[in-house]
Amino acid sequence: MEFRFDPNDRRLHIRTLVPAGQEADAFAPDDSFQFGIEEEYFLSETTTLLAPSETPDALFHVADLTTTGRVGREFLQAQIEVATEPHRSVDKARLELMRLRQSAAAAAADHKLAILACGTHPLACWREAIQSPKERYTQVMDLLQMIGQRNMLCGMHVHVEFPDPSRRVDVMTRMLPYLPLFIALSTSSPFWQGRATGLKGYRLAAYDELPRTGLPELFRGNGDYDEYVAAMMRSGAIKDASHLWWAIRPSLKYPTLELRAPDCCTRLDDAIALAALYRVLARHLYVDTGHNAALDVVDRSIAVENKWRAQRYGVSGTFASRSGAVAVGEMLDRVLDLVAADAAALGCAGEVEHCRRIAAEGTSAEAQLQIFTENEHEGADIALHKVARWIRDTTLVA
Repeated sequence: MEFRFDPNDRRLHIRTLVPAGQEADAFAPDDSFQFGIEEEYFLSETTTLLAPSETPDALFHVADLTTTGRVGREFLQAQIEVATEPHRSVDKARLELMRLRQSAAAAAADHKLAILACGTHPLACWREAIQSPKERYTQVMDLLQMIGQRNMLCGMHVHVEFPDPSRRVDVMTRMLPYLPLFIALSTSSPFWQGRATGLKGYRLAAYDELPRTGLPELFRGNGDYDEYVAAMMRSGAIKDASHLWWAIRPSLKYPTLELRAPDCCTRLDDAIALAALYRVLARHLYVDTGHNAALDVVDRSIAVENKWRAQRYGVSGTFASRSGAVAVGEMLDRVLDLVAADAAALGCAGEVEHCRRIAAEGTSAEAQLQIFTENEHEGADIALHKVARWIRDTTLVA
């Protein structure tokens, strides 16, 4: 693939190299709101399903070759990351994400390892984690110290491209009240260090130990955001904006607004549904510039509370609002009504509708906890192993 960034219009153009006579896919900003998905998985030993401390470079070399660079290492050696191409078609995005999961699993299997798509590993011990061999990761680990080693966490990131990338900060701010919904619908991290946490989504509780996480502030435009980034860089606090690890951020690498809040979804259909929902909601906020334009400090504070409530209760909880408690399912219904026209315009109404099923039947967290509860009488270790086995098997269900 070839990448070209145009500093004049802040657009990233990507051209896939294909044999002569075949048509190449192009990535350039338009009104299609192209999107891409990144997922992080845990590597686990095939038999024990324990997370390894170290993993061979050969695994990632083979995966990289078979996916044209779409699979690679993550921060810790027990993790592996995949990233799709930008897509206009949600069906094509689903096919590619499934193939990437399969490719990562096949490369891992050659080294007697499996992949698990979940926010936290039910059996992993962070004290045994070792950083991946990469200069950027070395610098980050030197900064974070023990907090970096504790980052045994896997998320899903969704990139959505706008016709005008300069409007990303505005949409990011107006998206804040909806971020807890994506957290609730994605929860897949009820266990930590081999024990039930009592939370449906523990991942962000651990991740928020890092600096510059959680919800971004109420930036009122590019001026505020640019001034903040400049101050942080001038002070030596960050090297660049890629060290802003908020739940949502303007991507430095791509002309996209990047959602970072969700846990990695165990079920493929859930991942696609959340990506589609974020895409259509981003389109709606881009088109309707007045929606949430009057957001203030009270609204952001409520969103912060709802982030916690999403982590604690998942889809079975309620959200706070100025008018009182709102069930997660009720908030989802309101959002789906709001974006119905956008979902139809982008051809992903069916995928967005799947979010209702998630809310009604539960996320990966509910399934994991049910398996644990049903088998706990055999001992916690056996029950957790069965949870990990379900995650491994469900990760590859097409």
